[in-house]
Amino acid sequence: MQPKLRGISEIERCLPPSFWIWYDEIGITTLQRGMDMEPIFLNLTQENLEREHLCCLICAQKPHFGVEAKREWLAQRLKEGHVFRKLDSDKGAFIEYAPLETAWVPAEGDNYLYIYCLWVSSECKGKGLGRQLMEYCLADARTKGKSGVCMLGAEEQKVWLSDQSFAKKYGFETVDAAPGGYELLALSFDGTRPRFAESAKRQEIESRELTVYYSPQCPYVHQSVELLRKTCLEEGVDCPLIAVDTLEKAKTLPCVFNNWALFDEGRFVTVNLPDAAALRRLLTKRGTDHAH
Repeated sequence: MQPKLRGISEIERCLPPSFWIWYDEIGITTLQRGMDMEPIFLNLTQENLEREHLCCLICAQKPHFGVEAKREWLAQRLKEGHVFRKLDSDKGAFIEYAPLETAWVPAEGDNYLYIYCLWVSSECKGKGLGRQLMEYCLADARTKGKSGVCMLGAEEQKVWLSDQSFAKKYGFETVDAAPGGYELLALSFDGTRPRFAESAKRQEIESRELTVYYSPQCPYVHQSVELLRKTCLEEGVDCPLIAVDTLEKAKTLPCVFNNWALFDEGRFVTVNLPDAAALRRLLTKRGTDHAH
């Protein structure tokens, strides 16, 4: 059945189904195929990792350092049971999760899965893709005999965290909390509960400098690091950038963490990756506070 594409010609309407199968195989996405066909998802593997699109927003035609760093990181994580399931397209939707024991976050719990990211592009919303991805993850957890699934959330939704209101529709609830309104959400199958590592609730470091902890889990982290480095250099502000490059470092971080954490004056500020405007505001406020 041919897709219901806007602007399709009468000639195209008469083309046989075999044409549309070929049309899809040369790179047309599930979204473009129309609503009459089930979306096709795939899981990343060692065999397809090098050729598959990895990121929600970065669509550069040439190699992108953040994407390639993520690809290299994934090559190791896939060996540990890490799952990256995506729409078979360069755009669309994906879910990424891992066994909590090997997830690079300061959270603990026996036999849980941890969701790093569940993302659906604006052009794909309203088509049930997020539902299918979440249901796949929950079914996978049950099939593997897991105790449940968890994710990082907050009292107020953070831009760079998955939609917690969506997760709560599936029964996720707050099972632990950290200062600053951050929450660990979980759907338990057996009554057990995961928790934040004690270090994650500290939310303080000794350094008074603007300080960032980051991992390669998100391809966008690289450009945020470069933006921060460039802006701080221009403003004459020292900013240690600490790579979280081992599981041990991730499990003992002094704050909640998904792939990014920013401290200022020794206090944890946010897990959100800043844009240029937000970074300028932070540095301006910092300069004003120091002037007093």
